[in-house]
Amino acid sequence: MLLIDNTENTANAMTEGVASPDSMEAIKNLSLEEFIHKLVTSMVDFAFHLVVAILVFYVGKLIISRMYRFTARVLERRAVDNSLSSFILSLVRMLLYFLLIITVIGIIGINTSSFIALFASAGVAIGMALSGTLQNFAGGVLILLLKPYKVNDYIEASGFAGTVTEIQIFSTIITTPDNKVIYIPNGALSTGSINNWSRGEYRRVEWEISLSYGDNVAKAREAIIDMLSKDSRVVKTTLDDDREERERRKKAENVDVPQEELPKKRGFFKRLFGRQRARMKSQIKELDSNDMRVFNAIQGGLDRQPVVVLKSLADSSVVISARAWVLVKDYWTVYYEYNERFYNELPDYGLSFPFPQLDVHVSAVKPSADSDI
Repeated sequence: MLLIDNTENTANAMTEGVASPDSMEAIKNLSLEEFIHKLVTSMVDFAFHLVVAILVFYVGKLIISRMYRFTARVLERRAVDNSLSSFILSLVRMLLYFLLIITVIGIIGINTSSFIALFASAGVAIGMALSGTLQNFAGGVLILLLKPYKVNDYIEASGFAGTVTEIQIFSTIITTPDNKVIYIPNGALSTGSINNWSRGEYRRVEWEISLSYGDNVAKAREAIIDMLSKDSRVVKTTLDDDREERERRKKAENVDVPQEELPKKRGFFKRLFGRQRARMKSQIKELDSNDMRVFNAIQGGLDRQPVVVLKSLADSSVVISARAWVLVKDYWTVYYEYNERFYNELPDYGLSFPFPQLDVHVSAVKPSADSDI
């Protein structure tokens, strides 16, 4: 019994690497043959665990690569944003490799609790050192999940306005109309106000035109509405009617286009799973665009025909405001084009554009008797 106890203590001392007084005493009581036998047994046992750990590591690498490709295919089928998909894939790979390494270390026989505590301590230290960076990281995750804007949207935020060219994990890159590339931290974007000019399908254009006092405002209104009503880009009545009109024009333009060949008929299971995927995509799209559907349902039936009103009576002019609704992509083109048209064509209707004037009245003052003049 004493020999068995000594052998167990010796094995524990060799495998755990802890030289306790009992284990050292057990080693001293062993003979040379017993010591060599126990050492060889421990080395064989360690080699066996090492081989198993290596096999588990390579098998785990194979499983991780397959899971990585499977996740990438799922994200691609779901049409997930590229920035979000790359972040998810990197996170999945990092977590799986961390679990694999912890498993391999445990198979070898090393206590993993100390490694976990070390990683946790390092994570806390890194988190405190990179608090601002982690805030931007969390903001980037929220932006990619909630999608307040997307690539090619024209936004205004943090004092800058431009087209979104890339959404990264830590920052968003926008390009201004004069081609300046600006990096905005995602932390500020996730907690601040964002004006997304591209979110709606239509946008209202407004011009302020100054006319001379004495000009006929009714004639100016008639001339401006006549110009806008003849433009196919301007909404004539309501947004719903404009959508239907654009759809009719599109079908009329494509009437002579040859039809594409019908796709080959798929099998039963492909059709079944294809319908399920299409239904899931439509449900996700419906949830994502729920607020826009409500907005379009309310706004679509309202009167959106061009309007010209007298806005104010300024010091040197009568200011009228012209408003019209156009597609977002046509906003700036219509705005600048009609600025020039108003300037060139309104004078043909007997209208004039004033410039600031100041009337000065001088009155003669008779000098007094005590004056030096």
